[in-house]
Amino acid sequence: MTDTVLIAGAGPTGLALAIHLALHDVPVRVIDAASGPATTSRALGLQPRGVEVLERIGALGDLPERSQSSLNMSYNEGSRTVLRLHVGQAVADQPKQALLISQAEVEGVLRQRLAELGGTVEWGTRLAAARQEATSVTVTVQTADGAEQQIEGQWLIGCDGAHSTVRKLAGIGFPGRKLLERLLMVDVRAQWPFDKNGSTTWMEAGNMLSVTALPDDTWRVFTEPSPDLPDQLSESEITDRVLSEFSRRSGVSLDTVTEIRWASEFRIHRRLADTYRHGRILLAGDAAHIQSPTGGQGQNTGLGDAENLAWKLVLVARGHADQRLLDTYEGERRPLARNVLRATSAAVDIMLPHNPWKRLVRDKLVLPAVRLPAVQRRLWLAASQLGINYRGGPLAPTSHRWLPGLHPGDRMPDLACRRLDGSQTTLHAAISGRWVVIAADPHIADRHAQAAAAQLGTDMVTALTPVEPNSHDVVLIRPDGHIGWRGRPAPDKLTAWLNQVLWPA
Repeated sequence: MTDTVLIAGAGPTGLALAIHLALHDVPVRVIDAASGPATTSRALGLQPRGVEVLERIGALGDLPERSQSSLNMSYNEGSRTVLRLHVGQAVADQPKQALLISQAEVEGVLRQRLAELGGTVEWGTRLAAARQEATSVTVTVQTADGAEQQIEGQWLIGCDGAHSTVRKLAGIGFPGRKLLERLLMVDVRAQWPFDKNGSTTWMEAGNMLSVTALPDDTWRVFTEPSPDLPDQLSESEITDRVLSEFSRRSGVSLDTVTEIRWASEFRIHRRLADTYRHGRILLAGDAAHIQSPTGGQGQNTGLGDAENLAWKLVLVARGHADQRLLDTYEGERRPLARNVLRATSAAVDIMLPHNPWKRLVRDKLVLPAVRLPAVQRRLWLAASQLGINYRGGPLAPTSHRWLPGLHPGDRMPDLACRRLDGSQTTLHAAISGRWVVIAADPHIADRHAQAAAAQLGTDMVTALTPVEPNSHDVVLIRPDGHIGWRGRPAPDKLTAWLNQVLWPA
């Protein structure tokens, strides 16, 4: 049987995309060149938006119980603390919390959920070539034993990271620049006198060293080394450099270090793919964009890519939409990625300035401003990605950015709701990859849901009524939690909007 969707890369983005598709019986095949799952990872957190994505596909599992939900961050210059932040904890009107946990743990839960749906990952399977036809993509893969195999599918999705083979085979450019030349990183087990619910960063003449608490008495230490450091250091050399620099800056002895769990070297780049689609080949996650790890945006932006692309692929694969709907994926997600890249790049430039004048601006203007509660709230909302909206985008072109209230393109907050049979649920729990119609009157909700189902498929739409109605409008929520259409009761207008979206002229 021809697989509808081929996914290269079994990281968080690829796995989440595969789960979304499997939930709707779209045939999918996931390959990865690695010999098996990663046991170490650079990414350490799920922002609230990422938590929502996993909840909607039933893949959050026990991550909240195994995670830290907030982080105390201290920034020091020498022995002087210049800034303290408490991040990750929800604010009053946005109750979602961030989770501090290894990306390897997130991937484990995603693989488990995919297995529950009958999916697997084909490890040790390297993509070697791809050829597009009018209605299909044929790829050549090499397995661990050196054998070659051809796989045919309708779509190829590159979720294979910053060095994406899919992106290179598609001939898509990936321009950008370096933000930091080198970073050295070590994970160790030790008894250190730091906040186990936090991180401490030392800033010295523009160079940074940071230590972050992880579960099980483990600490992650990373630093920007001196420019004259030789290339291609061994793991033991990286460990020696990082820990000696840590001890020098913190004044903490290394006597309690009992285990070196991981040592690595990497560079931080800011890059954005020229396009997210070339025919039947699309990109998502780090294959499409990479940025500074500041704010924990990379993994979460990739999960958002997966959710946005998935519902569109489902409709196209099932014959409910023209393939031009897939162009709206780039139209909605690429501008967002560009904004994330700019914000994280600016954070690096501000917090780690090499120029003395920039350090003065940071100390005299930026740091005092960041201490203000209102500014911290805005920073939390930006980092959480809960403020993301697609107003003015290809599916909400007439949504005015400056008007108050919720409009098409906005993320719909969670609501206590009732199904038509009277049972209680919440909006986000009811989505689970489906479209949701909300109206105060259950009969009106049902009529509009039937109109939507005629376009989207009977298994793709559910109707709800809010427990505490505050509007007479009917709202159609997309499978990614954003408002698609909103208006006074009028099934014909809802149908007209769906026709325009699914079958553009």
